[in-house]
Amino acid sequence: MKTCSAAILLLFFVIGHGSSENSTTSRGCGLDIFPRYVYLCDLDAIWGIVVEAVAGAGVLTTLLLMLILLVRLPFITEKEKKSPLGIHFLFLFGTLGLFGLAFAFIIKEDEAICSTRRFLWGVLFSLCFSCLLAQGWRIRKLVRHGKSPCGLHMFGMVICLMLVQVIIAVEWIILTVVRDGKLACSYEPMDFVMVLIYVMFLMVATLGLSFFTLCGKFQKWKKNGVCLIITIILSILIWIAWMTMYLYGNNELSKSDHWSDPTLAIALVSSGWVFLIFHGIIEVHCTILPAPQENTTNYFDTSQPRMRETPFEDDIQLPRSYMENKAFSMDEHNAAMRAGGFRNGSVGSRPSAPFRSNVYQPTEMAVVLNGGTDILQFILNQKEGVKSQV
Repeated sequence: MKTCSAAILLLFFVIGHGSSENSTTSRGCGLDIFPRYVYLCDLDAIWGIVVEAVAGAGVLTTLLLMLILLVRLPFITEKEKKSPLGIHFLFLFGTLGLFGLAFAFIIKEDEAICSTRRFLWGVLFSLCFSCLLAQGWRIRKLVRHGKSPCGLHMFGMVICLMLVQVIIAVEWIILTVVRDGKLACSYEPMDFVMVLIYVMFLMVATLGLSFFTLCGKFQKWKKNGVCLIITIILSILIWIAWMTMYLYGNNELSKSDHWSDPTLAIALVSSGWVFLIFHGIIEVHCTILPAPQENTTNYFDTSQPRMRETPFEDDIQLPRSYMENKAFSMDEHNAAMRAGGFRNGSVGSRPSAPFRSNVYQPTEMAVVLNGGTDILQFILNQKEGVKSQV
C-alpha cells in the first residue's frame, strides 16, 4: 500500500510540474523546444505550421521526381528527350532549394539565418528561371526545326546565367555587412527587392521567348510551350503579389514586423508548387514516356505498298470458260518449257524465250510458237462452241 501511494503521489507531481512548464510555452510545442523554432509548432501562429506542411510535401514530391528521372535514365534513348536531362535536374534542385529556404523564414532570424536568406533567395530563383529560359530556347528549336540543342550547351547556359546573380548577391552582402559593419538582418525591404532586378530580367526574357514556342510546324512540342507560358505568367503574378505586400501592404496595415516573414515564406512555397505542377511534373512525364514502336503497322501510311493477303480470284468470280482457257494455255506453256524450245517451219529450232509464271499468254500465241496448226483449229472450234452456249 505504501508503495502504491508513493507512486500515485509521484505521478501527480510529474503532471503538475509538466502543466506548470507547459503554461510558459507556446500551445502545441513541447517543453524542450528552443524559442527560435517556436513557429514550427505554435498553434497560435498557424501560418508557420501550414507553410511547413506545404513545403515538406513539396520537398518529398521533388525528391520523388528526381528519383524517377534517375531510375529511368538508362531507358531514355531519344536525343530530343535525353539532351535536356541536365537542366531538368538543375530545375528540380532549384525548386527543392526554394522549399527548403521556406523553413529559414519560419525560424526566427539571427545573423546566420539572415545571411542565408539574403544570399539564397536570388540565387535559387535565378537558377529556376535560367532553366526555364533554356527550356524556352529548346522548345523553340524543336517546334521550328524538330531538333533539340546540345544538352551541354543548355547546361552551361544555365550555370552562366545563375553565376551572375551569385556575384550580385555576394557583392551585396560584402558591401553592407563586411564594409559598412551592419548586421545581416538590418536591411531595408527596398534593398532586398533591388538586388533581385536581374532575376526579374530573366523572368521577362523567359516570358518573351516562350511565346515564340508556339510558332513552328512541329505541333507535338507546342504543348510544352503552352505549359512554359502558364508557368512563367503565374510566377510573375506571384512576384507582383509578394513585392506589393512586402514593400507597401504590410506598412499600410502596420504589420511589417509580423507579416514580412510570412509573406516571403508563402511566396517561396507558392512559386515552388507552380514550378512543380506546370513544368516539373509535365516535363518528367514527357521525358520518361516511351517512344512509339517503329514496327507498328500504320494503315494511313501510303509511302510503302502492301501486298494483297488473298488472291484476286477469291474476290471476283471469273467465268468458267476463262478459267479453262487459262489452265489450257498454262499446260501448253509448261510443255513448251519442258521441250526446251519451239520449232518454226521457216527458221528451225531455237530456244524458247523465258516466260514469267504470273503472265497470262494467249492460247493462239502458244500454239503458233509451237507450230501446231491442228491444235489451233481445235481451239478455235472450242471457242465457237463456248460463244454459242453463251
